[in-house]
Amino acid sequence: MSGLVLKLAPKERVLINGAVIENGDRRGRLSIMTPDANILRLRDAIHPEEATTPVRRVCYAAQLILSGDSDPSAAKLSLLRRIEELSQVFTDRDSRKILSEATEALVAEHYYKCLKALRGLLPREERILALRPQ
Repeated sequence: MSGLVLKLAPKERVLINGAVIENGDRRGRLSIMTPDANILRLRDAIHPEEATTPVRRVCYAAQLILSGDSDPSAAKLSLLRRIEELSQVFTDRDSRKILSEATEALVAEHYYKCLKALRGLLPREERILALRPQ
């Protein structure tokens, strides 16, 4: 058997296809067998007030599709444009690879993979912003 395995801490919450599921008092393990299920750990979620940087805003837009709060067909083109804008800033080879993975996942409608790839840019963005003069 294959599929995504979620290991959950006590009382940890996860969003699966729009339903919030909370684990019990002990560590738990869920096997997700549906290949295209939309899953988001709520501890990893970006809240609206935290979407204050370009990469965080793009991650948040992808997260909205994943959570079912945004129509994928309507948001896809906008998200592709935002990823293209990021590619104008993140020009190093590793960042380009991440952006390419995010684009490919988005085009294939694998929204979790898209979000996961985009989250890989967050530490890079943090370093860039830390170096910026105040």
